[in-house]
Amino acid sequence: MSLVSIALIAMFGLFLLGLPIYAALIIAASIALLISDILPLSVIQSSLFDGLNIFPLLAIPCFIVAGGLMERGNITQEIINVVRLLVGRLYGGIGITTILACAVFASITGSAASTVAAVGAIMIPAMIRNNYSPRYAGAAAATGGTIGILIPPSNPMILYAIIANVSITGMFAGGFLPGFIMAAALAFTAWLLARRNGYKADESVADFSLKEFFKVCRQSFFSLATVLVVLGSLYSGMATPVEASIVAVLWALFVGFVVNRALTLRAVYEALMDGVMICGSITIIVGASTLFGKILTYEEAPMRLAAYLIEITTNKYAIMLLFVALLYVLGMFMETLATVILVTPVIVPVLAQLHINPIHFGIIMVIANEVGLLTPPMGVNLFVASRLTGVSVERLSISVLPYILAMTLVLLLVVFCEPITTIVPELLGFKF
Repeated sequence: MSLVSIALIAMFGLFLLGLPIYAALIIAASIALLISDILPLSVIQSSLFDGLNIFPLLAIPCFIVAGGLMERGNITQEIINVVRLLVGRLYGGIGITTILACAVFASITGSAASTVAAVGAIMIPAMIRNNYSPRYAGAAAATGGTIGILIPPSNPMILYAIIANVSITGMFAGGFLPGFIMAAALAFTAWLLARRNGYKADESVADFSLKEFFKVCRQSFFSLATVLVVLGSLYSGMATPVEASIVAVLWALFVGFVVNRALTLRAVYEALMDGVMICGSITIIVGASTLFGKILTYEEAPMRLAAYLIEITTNKYAIMLLFVALLYVLGMFMETLATVILVTPVIVPVLAQLHINPIHFGIIMVIANEVGLLTPPMGVNLFVASRLTGVSVERLSISVLPYILAMTLVLLLVVFCEPITTIVPELLGFKF
């Protein structure tokens, strides 16, 4: 029995026993090494260190901390106020505001769960007060939060870029246009559902006027400028992704303490703890997956898979759809970052042989993982929204089905129309 077979059997057996992903990966790899005696056991400690010693990973906890500071520093509320003024008078205006506010907040932090928690904590009570059903409110917030990993910065994009050896900034640029298309599709779905259920406009919002709009924008200038400051520093070449994440933290501290005067030392401590907890969970999985990946590489498993798939079909669209189906299934049982870490090393050789743009497929992978955030039993966003609404995860999982259909249609559009993901990187000078 090959090294890979032993490791995979052990890993799935440990998954069934309920072990955490990082523990299952490390134990399965160790069992394979002990049984086969092909590689020295010293590869365990060296692989774990190599997985942790990746500098670009620092961007992930920093963006998480920045998002926490912006939520607690009243930046999120001011962004919502501007969006609400624009679309609040439409059918389902508060639901549409929720989704669009998630899109804006997503350009500040790279986490889906953080986006649901930050925006949903404000908008879900507002929807319920305006006689929207808790199921509609929870579904809108949970679905809007998925945009948190598509519009850059995005934690899954950072990990994918590191593993696939592509530019992080190029990945971020590739996510812009699909992100806005996704936001528009989800907002349209929210509008259709509101029309069907008779959810009227937000009565607390006055009719739109340019005078009032510019007034609110002026009052929220520094909060709105957050997006320009963070992404401007990145795409202008003034900052790397890690440096841009530090810029986001510093800007959030400035606006929260000096401009809005809403931040407290306690709030800063809570935001830092959020970053520490998420950083710890990510790095330990990355280290464990590096060890597992070395076994796969030693046995040439990715190359064998690539050869096997090419024997079945050389149509790159068929191959991409097969991987999308796989990601849909994995998304039901695995957390997004774990899926990216495990699947990317296997997929990259296939992309190279079929001449599939790795940035294009990276965006496809992120969108497929968005759906996983809404599908039980793992569905992280459903659990966050369930906690905020008091509606069971089972009922919410039914309410998000129209949104999942819309997301799947956008995903198919991206699969068959590559320029959607490559036109912005090309304009910024990235070569493929």
